[in-house]
Amino acid sequence: MSTSTTASVSTHILDTSLGRPAEGVPVRIAARAGRSAHEGQEGEWQALGGSATDADGRCKDLPALPEGITHVRLDFAVEPYFLKKQADAQQDAPANRDSGAGVFFPEVAITFAVVPGEHYHVPLLLNPFGYSVYRGS
Repeated sequence: MSTSTTASVSTHILDTSLGRPAEGVPVRIAARAGRSAHEGQEGEWQALGGSATDADGRCKDLPALPEGITHVRLDFAVEPYFLKKQADAQQDAPANRDSGAGVFFPEVAITFAVVPGEHYHVPLLLNPFGYSVYRGS
């Protein structure tokens, strides 16, 4: 939950190739302070922890952001999700076992700016050969 001195972040993933939530995708969150008037440079990324998407494709328990954060990075480890989907599909259709070309985007990293007091919901729309993100509500 955001306060007047912090921002908060939530996310979810929709697998647009299936029209369903993507369950079990690990998500890590990192943050940094932006440029300061006296330093003139970006701060170092600070790992805050992570979670995994639930059956609804949501991460409801991402760690809170510390005060002074101006940039957030969400790292989605999507390769295991797609490899599991490919393995499940191969069990259903054994003739297609050798047709998989692996995973084109093994991970997705999204970096965005935040201001204190705001909540940021950042959904990931995912398919095997592309993705898109937006600021949700």
